[in-house]
Amino acid sequence: MSEETKKNVPKVHQGADNTAPYPVSRLAPAFELVDLAQAISAADASLASHATGKLKVIAEQIQQLQDAARQILEETRRSQELHRAACNFRRQPGHVYHLYRKPDGSTYFSMLTPADWSGKPPHEFVGAFRLEADMSWTPMDESREADNTDAAVRQLLDRLDHRDG
Repeated sequence: MSEETKKNVPKVHQGADNTAPYPVSRLAPAFELVDLAQAISAADASLASHATGKLKVIAEQIQQLQDAARQILEETRRSQELHRAACNFRRQPGHVYHLYRKPDGSTYFSMLTPADWSGKPPHEFVGAFRLEADMSWTPMDESREADNTDAAVRQLLDRLDHRDG
């Protein structure tokens, strides 16, 4: 055989039949290159679908985190503005204060509600806010929602305790 012919002769597998990269028996199932390409294509499609699903979950989590960050920044900005409102008394955490706006745009806190002014406050009523222990402000409408949620959780826990006892 010439050197050129020897280069083109495939090498014969020397290991166990089950490690051969090709069928070594006439009883082995037919194996076509097209079958291999289809299997690879199906695996690629499955992996791409799986990766896409995971990436969508991460994208949703990123969006939720961005929304939470925006909300925190907005609450901080609002609390800073409320701390800058004029106030002629010492503010104490846990107390509710009523914010009014003068015609010039300046704001001030009062202990009096609009009802205390017989429904005719001297300036525009902006809202009622509770000063929290961490020096943030909670609008009273949000405070009621949080209080209602806390009450519902307490009721559920009480029901569970009574069932166990």
